[in-house]
Amino acid sequence: MTFDTIIRGGNVVTPTGTVIADVGITGETIAAIGPGLAPSGDTKVLDAAGHHVIPGVLDVHVHLELPFCGTTSSDDYRSGTRAGACGGVTTLIDFAIPYAGESLNDAADNWMKRAEGKALIDYTFHICITRWNEHKDQIKGMVDRGFTTFKEFMIYESEGWQSDDRAMFGTLEKMKEYGTMLLVHAESARVLDELIARHHTPELMQQYGARLHAMTRPNFIEAEAIQRAVMWSEVTGGQLYIVHMSTAEGTEIVKQAQARGVPVVAETCAQYLVLNDDVFGRDDGHLFACCPQLKKPADSARLWQGLRDGTVSVISTDTCTFTREQKAMWEGDWTRIPMGMPGLETLLPVVYTHGVLANKLSLDEMCLKLSTNPARIMGLYPRKGTIAVGSDADLAIIHPTATRTVSPETMETNADWSPFEGWDLAGFARTTLSRGEVIVENYRVVGKEGRGKWLPRTTAGIHVRR
Repeated sequence: MTFDTIIRGGNVVTPTGTVIADVGITGETIAAIGPGLAPSGDTKVLDAAGHHVIPGVLDVHVHLELPFCGTTSSDDYRSGTRAGACGGVTTLIDFAIPYAGESLNDAADNWMKRAEGKALIDYTFHICITRWNEHKDQIKGMVDRGFTTFKEFMIYESEGWQSDDRAMFGTLEKMKEYGTMLLVHAESARVLDELIARHHTPELMQQYGARLHAMTRPNFIEAEAIQRAVMWSEVTGGQLYIVHMSTAEGTEIVKQAQARGVPVVAETCAQYLVLNDDVFGRDDGHLFACCPQLKKPADSARLWQGLRDGTVSVISTDTCTFTREQKAMWEGDWTRIPMGMPGLETLLPVVYTHGVLANKLSLDEMCLKLSTNPARIMGLYPRKGTIAVGSDADLAIIHPTATRTVSPETMETNADWSPFEGWDLAGFARTTLSRGEVIVENYRVVGKEGRGKWLPRTTAGIHVRR
């Protein structure tokens, strides 16, 4: 057997365990895994001795170049995918959102244009259903086109995105019919709006500033909405995926639902594992506004526990990057802060450093949450998410202990700040390969923009599993 590339002597994370081995790559796929693979005259050999070789990360929750909160998120498919590659991300899934009068097909077309010619890594989209009466009969056409995951927001009425219970119930019936899956942003809109209105006074904004973002989103805002979404999944049998879960209460609701056999899984995000709402008391606390917001240390602890026991299946980022200038639009009114943070570049380093090195997750468990589970749940496995013969050669090589200091000045993101700025993190990708091609080498992007491919999916691959 001849190989185009051999990754030599790394600590390779495979589906059957971690082993010191070589990985042989032919074309875009993994051709062999084992010791002492022999190169031919033109085989490129990458020395991975003393390093972990892990499956490329799938960030299945990102928002690139998203018009939102009166501005547009600053990372596009050029900067965002370059940032992801430096963090070992080889596949991402964005959200195609239809705007006024647009069909689901229009939304997909719009987001495809955003990525074409820019994406360094592979990508696909969740299709957002924002107007049930108009969009319900378009779902089947999107499935036929290769889109098998859909999204509804329980909030954002002012953006024109909100779905009510009738819409969620009907969509989950469609998910059951087609074998597809609904992703839900779970927050209780009416009570949330009431709490915001009660606190939206000049006096309280002067007194509390960005802390009002947390004060008006108590844990029950998320928990009640998760409970409701779970109920509609249970009675319809439609597959449900809770995005960016942030609370201990939500984690417990999902655990109980799974024990009853409800087809529901949940993701959390790196920021909810390592940050808490104390940040809103900082002078720059408004930078950290995201939705749902950062919670308490006890919530983080329960999410880590959920990752270990299988309740929480995926760790993602909800990347939605805004610069300091964009964040400054708030001018003291927390309801005007563009909500979101950069995260693609730091997903793997944060989880590796604060999960694996802190003994909260094993290396294998980390790869399950960042690579294998996202690929399985989203219908991309075994092409993506695993180091196995026949799979795409999407791989990251990381040093087990060497750290790099998080600094926007040395990163690929268009953000001029990071929620983890100044942190020393291990786990940045020394080398990233996408379909056999080296796109990051010695911690620097060397791949060509526009090489990323759209990944069509079929319903045969969608599985709610932990």
